[in-house]
Amino acid sequence: MSKITLPENYQSLLGLYDTQKAIGLIKTIFQEKICMALHLKRVTAPLFVMQGSGLNDDLNGVERPVAFDVPCLNQEAEVVHSLAKWKRYALYKYGFRPGQGLVTDMNAIRRDEELDNLHSIYVDQWDWEKVITADQRTLDFLQDTVRDIVDAVCATSDELRWKFPELKNIHLGRDVTFITTQELEDMYPDYTPKQRENVFAKEHGTICIMKIGGKLKSGKPHDGRAPDYDDWALNCDILFWHVPLGCALELSSMGIRVNAESLRRQLEEAGCPQRAELPFHKMLLDGTLPLTMGGGIGQSRLCMLLLGKAHVGEVQVSLWDDDTVAACEKAGIALL
Repeated sequence: MSKITLPENYQSLLGLYDTQKAIGLIKTIFQEKICMALHLKRVTAPLFVMQGSGLNDDLNGVERPVAFDVPCLNQEAEVVHSLAKWKRYALYKYGFRPGQGLVTDMNAIRRDEELDNLHSIYVDQWDWEKVITADQRTLDFLQDTVRDIVDAVCATSDELRWKFPELKNIHLGRDVTFITTQELEDMYPDYTPKQRENVFAKEHGTICIMKIGGKLKSGKPHDGRAPDYDDWALNCDILFWHVPLGCALELSSMGIRVNAESLRRQLEEAGCPQRAELPFHKMLLDGTLPLTMGGGIGQSRLCMLLLGKAHVGEVQVSLWDDDTVAACEKAGIALL
């Protein structure tokens, strides 16, 4: 059975029909607002990429991509984990300029995901990326972008609550509290990273945890991060306090992307300098690819947050074991 939390006396605020209607509204309203806030243009993106191209997101470096052979090409392809690298290549290919960006619907299969209330083997998110200048590679610029994203989330919530009065008691904090992973470890040295996130989000509501990927004073990283897309000194996660589950809900992983210098450094630190020979990495190291920032914003996560849902299966169709299905049904959690 997957790990699952069953809130006491849980009752969905919307029935199945209105839930489906609200999901459609959220995806329409938020995409419009995030495009306006970050100056993004929607583009079409791949579901799979060629194996060995270096374009797939390696996540924590241990997840296995879903792969299949393409006989007519005599090659192997992989279903994407995310579009972190493809987006940067697309900005170059399509001729985007500083200040301009793209957003796409990203659908992925993560076969090794540990299932619980927030995690599914099916992943859907808005993957976005925009071209920046060298002087914008700063924490201040990162924080300003985070505030724009949070504003878009809260504005979407406002419109949704106007259309569905049943959601009137769902309130999100617009003010973001920023903290680095090292500051978080210093505050709660005896807690696990997830426990630190929960206690800090419970106190502050909406939080942004910065500088993820490198080792902390404890000798361990706060969380895994592939070494070849985010700059570990200029990245972050956005989390909201989620009342139904009593936990921090990570909505977005994002950051300013590596330049040639930080890519070399992080590949060495991660013990995989050989990746520098992959086609994507060569384009980055020789200056062909533009400087960018970007991230992913979970579509199902956003629907959970704005609709007060207790399980991701209430807002997306995925696979769950029989015990989880039975436990959810008994608890009043209607899996789609």
